[in-house]
Amino acid sequence: MVMPWLMSGLGLVILLFAGDALVKGAVNLSLRLGVPALIVSLTIVAFGTSAPELLISIKAVLDNAPGIALGNVVGSNTANILMVLGIPALLATMHTSECDSRKTFGFMIVATFLFIALAFRGVFDWWAGLVLLGALGYVLFDALRDARNHRAADALEADLEEPEGADPNMPTWQIAVFLILGLVGLPLGASILVDNATIIAKTYGVSDTVIGLTLVAIGTSLPELATTVMAALRRQADVALGNVIGSNMFNLLAIIGIASLVGPIEVDPEFLRFDLWVMLGASLLLIPFVYMKKDITRIWGIALTALYAFYILIVLI
Repeated sequence: MVMPWLMSGLGLVILLFAGDALVKGAVNLSLRLGVPALIVSLTIVAFGTSAPELLISIKAVLDNAPGIALGNVVGSNTANILMVLGIPALLATMHTSECDSRKTFGFMIVATFLFIALAFRGVFDWWAGLVLLGALGYVLFDALRDARNHRAADALEADLEEPEGADPNMPTWQIAVFLILGLVGLPLGASILVDNATIIAKTYGVSDTVIGLTLVAIGTSLPELATTVMAALRRQADVALGNVIGSNMFNLLAIIGIASLVGPIEVDPEFLRFDLWVMLGASLLLIPFVYMKKDITRIWGIALTALYAFYILIVLI
């Protein structure tokens, strides 16, 4: 039984590297073609960094493993708050009192309630997918409008900003290599991970939902964890909190929105009884940091990490 675990790890590694390669290639190709950096940051980078989760969900839908598709998103959102914010806070206090994330947090909570309401229909079908993608379109439009207003107010500072992965000196052949690696690696990694995660689930007698909520969700949250740890050590609390809020909102609206257009995603009743409410509860735990100007101290880090460990224990039992 060692091989499926090793292959799952290999699939995850391929996904993470392929996703990074795709972002670098797409960003630099877009800038080379004259697409404004602002548009690149709001669209290509956002989609590219979530490409591993998206490919996993699409592959799971095609393989009739809806538990992995839905568990990947719900589990990742819970992990992003409890684990991705909890572990870095153990290393250094995150001064979230200095951040203003009220608007994006409000969007995330609305997206969470919308997602839960659609889940109670019992299936995420093409209609639900269009609703989620419509909400995503509004969020991206609003972000673009805010960014333009910010640029008009402070043109010099905004002009100096470059999207993640941008390299003005990157040669054309290297851009092509990054794009090929990303486009080939993402479906390959997703296929390896989903196939072997399904084998693990069957071998241990657990559902694909449990595997999606644990193994797959934690694995796909590792990039966010790495980003947040570095942001905490550099005292960039706005980056850490914004990374989590943005990732959660994108998971709910884009990943399930697109995957449900590929095929219907049946909702396991256990999601409706427990996991969706844990995700909502974890999201509401951010209220003190967003609205009450509280810092995420080590005590909070211990509490968040302990809550996540307890949640995983309940899921596995």
